[in-house]
Amino acid sequence: MFRLLVINPGSTSTKISVFDDRDCVFTESVFHDAPVLLQFRTANDQLPFRAQVIREILEKHNIDITSIDVWVGRGGCAYSQGEGVMEIDDLLVRDTADDKGGSDHPAKLGVMLANEFCKQYGGKMFTVNPTNVDELCDYARITGIAGLYKRAQTHVLNQKAIARIHAKKLGKAYENCNFVVCHIDGGITITAHQGGKMIDSTEGAGGDGPFSPTRLGTIPAMELANYAETHTPEQIRTMCSRSGGFVSHFGTSNAATVHKMMEDGDVKATTIWNAMVYQICKEIGAMAAAMDGKVDAILLTGGLVRYDDIPQMIERKCSWIAPISTYPGEVEQEAMRDAVLDVLEGRTSAFRYSGKPVFSGFAWE
Repeated sequence: MFRLLVINPGSTSTKISVFDDRDCVFTESVFHDAPVLLQFRTANDQLPFRAQVIREILEKHNIDITSIDVWVGRGGCAYSQGEGVMEIDDLLVRDTADDKGGSDHPAKLGVMLANEFCKQYGGKMFTVNPTNVDELCDYARITGIAGLYKRAQTHVLNQKAIARIHAKKLGKAYENCNFVVCHIDGGITITAHQGGKMIDSTEGAGGDGPFSPTRLGTIPAMELANYAETHTPEQIRTMCSRSGGFVSHFGTSNAATVHKMMEDGDVKATTIWNAMVYQICKEIGAMAAAMDGKVDAILLTGGLVRYDDIPQMIERKCSWIAPISTYPGEVEQEAMRDAVLDVLEGRTSAFRYSGKPVFSGFAWE
């Protein structure tokens, strides 16, 4: 039997699970409002804070940390890689800490925390489908600035897991389906899954797509340039994934607070909330177009899908594209567990981090 600790740091929470093989001992998520995390200048600076949160949760559940055999951390921010289970090694940890992939997102802390705990207590360590798995088609990469390319940056782990679950319900393989998958939570990403590959996606943590509780979303370049005249680059980078969206409008990333304001008739909260959902609907249409309108289903997942008004508005605006199915919450913990156990039990293999990105430019450069 393997005892696994699965570590999932998000933009508004720290979630961990302990599994004895496939049996869940417990899962717990601790919410962190934006003012708490904004005390830290970068995601790296959050490392001691997140580690202490994990230790306190384990102690609360009477789990001896030395009983952990396998450390599994959500990942991102190193150079882009392919889909699958990846061993955590010193090079991956270094490139993750250094943001070699070009973003600073708290998902990276899963790799860094797994490494820190494993080095102290022993065992094996892995990451699964980090946020920067790169399967983009070439058209999706190109921008109107020569040499400046869109990055692969989405909720890969949950999106692919939900897509596989839905494909199975349809009696098909994920590789034979076309889905628009929407992860709607503290961060929001909308992705075109065509034939088992994420061929296009919004880059939520990079200031692309709908705004969200913590992210600023797409802003016209000229307006952003004007804004940058009175704000520092660091302030703008922070707004991309930590202090934009609801945080900018309301001073909180707590969606429950904003939704309660809307329920109480607050005009500003109602308008901002519905604008967020409106922008989600627009991106669903864009991703459907990326697949020539051949979409088997639109899949809605993530914590905010628990609010009925979100799927209802999406249904009203997008049901003409394809049937819509809702999967509230996420299955990231189970997806990481299953993938790593498949490796440990010999059904699949883990790969090593290459230290090079999937895409480094076109042949004409």
